[in-house]
Amino acid sequence: MIEIAVTGVTGHLGGAVARRLSAAGLPLRLLARSPERAPALPHATVVPASYGDRPAAERALHGVEVALMVSAAESADRVDQHRAFIDAAAAAGVRHLVYISFLGAAPDATFTLARDHHATEEHLRASGLTWTALRDNLYADFLLTLPGPDGVIRGPAADGRVSAVSRSDVADCAAAVLRTPAPHANRVYHLTGPEAVSLADVAALLTRHTGRPITYHPETLPEAYASRAHYAAPTWQLDAWISTYTAIASGSLSPVTDHVALLSGHPATPITALLPT
Repeated sequence: MIEIAVTGVTGHLGGAVARRLSAAGLPLRLLARSPERAPALPHATVVPASYGDRPAAERALHGVEVALMVSAAESADRVDQHRAFIDAAAAAGVRHLVYISFLGAAPDATFTLARDHHATEEHLRASGLTWTALRDNLYADFLLTLPGPDGVIRGPAADGRVSAVSRSDVADCAAAVLRTPAPHANRVYHLTGPEAVSLADVAALLTRHTGRPITYHPETLPEAYASRAHYAAPTWQLDAWISTYTAIASGSLSPVTDHVALLSGHPATPITALLPT
């Protein structure tokens, strides 16, 4: 069996993919910037590596045929980190790289970070590697955490809708592609939930589930920037946060696909199934 490299193993998605592959008995190489935080899994070896350190990444990937590249943490130099890792994978002899991208990745995407994903995909296509791009939508798990302490979801999403996908479904899809990568060579998949919901829908759902009044306030753009000013975040990060909502408003995050079922073998998980018990 070929050894599969998995990045992002100290996070939600990479860790979930690694656990699925380990449970299937597949040999793994877990790449982690902080190896001490990596999960201890059967059939897995932990190797220190980071996206921004190309020589270390190249050493960590040497001898690997298939690798999962979970997108790096949000930062001003995220695309540069991605490019360095892709170049390291190509130099190390990786044959197939699976990349976690974002729905609607494009140079002019409303969601500013989707532009980073487009730039990464373009570099991947030019790298000579065989690749697969899994473009997931916003996480449904994330939508359920949006209410503030006052029970209000705030954002300039207007009455737009989003076909949010569960993290678990994305992990299932990524694990399936990594187990049998050949049929997915140079393919793009759009991973969504089974329906598109509005933030007002999310507020109503949480209200029914918790018994606590949850409401949605569709902010204007000036309100959105003002309400987040206290974080003192850099401009690029504020733009990213706020464009999450304006992307919903634009309708670009509303398409629903069957790609989760196509890859995972089960229907996409509805947001109602993710409510805490």
